[in-house]
Amino acid sequence: MMEILAVLGFPLLGGALLAIWGERRWAPEFNSATSLCTFLAASLLAFRILVSGPLIVLNEQFFVDSFNVFLVVLTAFVSFTTTLFSRPYMRNEQILSSLSSQQLRLYHSMYQIFCFTMLLALLTNNLGILWVAMEGATLATVLLVSLYRSRESLEAAWKYFILCGVGIAQALFGTILIYFAAEKVLGAGGTALLWTHLDAAKGSLEPTVLSIAFVFLLVGYGTKVGLVPLHSWLPDAHAEGPTPVSAVLSGLLLNVALYAVVRCKILVGGALQNRFADDLMIGFGLLSVLTAAFLLWKQKDIKRLFGYSSIEHMGLMTFAFGIGANFAGLLHMTVHSLTKSAIFFAVGHAVQHSGTKSIDAIRGLIQSPAVGWGLMLGGLAILGMPPFGVFTSEFLILTHAMQSHPWATPVLLVALGVAFASIFGKVQAMVWGEMEGKTLPHAPAFLPILLHLGIVLILGLYIPPHLARWYHEAARLIG
Repeated sequence: MMEILAVLGFPLLGGALLAIWGERRWAPEFNSATSLCTFLAASLLAFRILVSGPLIVLNEQFFVDSFNVFLVVLTAFVSFTTTLFSRPYMRNEQILSSLSSQQLRLYHSMYQIFCFTMLLALLTNNLGILWVAMEGATLATVLLVSLYRSRESLEAAWKYFILCGVGIAQALFGTILIYFAAEKVLGAGGTALLWTHLDAAKGSLEPTVLSIAFVFLLVGYGTKVGLVPLHSWLPDAHAEGPTPVSAVLSGLLLNVALYAVVRCKILVGGALQNRFADDLMIGFGLLSVLTAAFLLWKQKDIKRLFGYSSIEHMGLMTFAFGIGANFAGLLHMTVHSLTKSAIFFAVGHAVQHSGTKSIDAIRGLIQSPAVGWGLMLGGLAILGMPPFGVFTSEFLILTHAMQSHPWATPVLLVALGVAFASIFGKVQAMVWGEMEGKTLPHAPAFLPILLHLGIVLILGLYIPPHLARWYHEAARLIG
């Protein structure tokens, strides 16, 4: 129980303190220290779960197993490394974009609150609290996306708020339907929303109600995942918010929303005893992969480019969980989070160097090795080039699709090929050539980029046995 309280308590307390002192010169370091404490607490929690098994505490309101504790550790780790990138980045932004002390205080405090809401969504056993946490994450992100107070950032934040607000309302209705079905079996009260009780009784739940509920839940949480046609907020939010926010949006929040969908899929699959939920996920996943791949062609904004790339990869993960390639889906969650956040780290400094987000205007990034090599290697990794881990996860998804859904394999191959051609040419042009840009007051953060891409490279060559067992156990829980 202490580990869970620490995982949630550090970001909550850190957010409260940074709301008071978030503009101080030492605030970036305090932000990093808070996230480091959260990561250490998450690691201790993961060790306890791996040794002792699932944990249910605090009147059954919190439940931890191999599936969600894996995402808790990933979320805490990427949140921490993003704060390391954020330190020089936001200090440069303070100088280059004239951020006020109030804006810095808002950024630092909302960053920790955003991390708190994601961790709460992952750890809670209550579907109602899960919904509240996702709504809280939406509100925190709206404030972060609109940080610059420009016309474009306010428009992106408003679009994000409206679309995700409508989506989360659909998820609320789906949650109410699950409670309606569970009340007849488990009785009125809080237990009808506890996932562990629902999972134990899923075979007795009304199938028709559960099937309707899943449609609303998939549409609701799928909006947060960025699934087509519910995706239009995502590129704007990535393009107009601070780059650290883009990194955690793409690398973490989308994972948390997909986690909610998968948890609901487990219940619906057990109640219906058919592939209704799986087929819906396959359909939305394929549509997202294919649509995003072709939309990549016409992108001229570097942050929007990788925003659409996130839509493509989230569609691929949704498809993987739909066909039952759970091990591959979990691996892809990991490597995508690490790779895409590393790419945004490089992109953030590239935009600061060049003073523009236009792909056609950014050139010669290789002259700043941390930025140029980070973007080049990150681009190769996210495109599935061996020996990076994205290649391994995509290969596993494709081979599983060949066995279970062979008709989908050509669609995936076409989409991946189009995405490769779209991104590779643009990245190559930005990395090489003559650099025309400004010298940054604070040097780019190279360590987070190197650390993320190093882990992705290792996972492409070798998955440690303990980690593989962790993935297998989590995949078994998904079913």
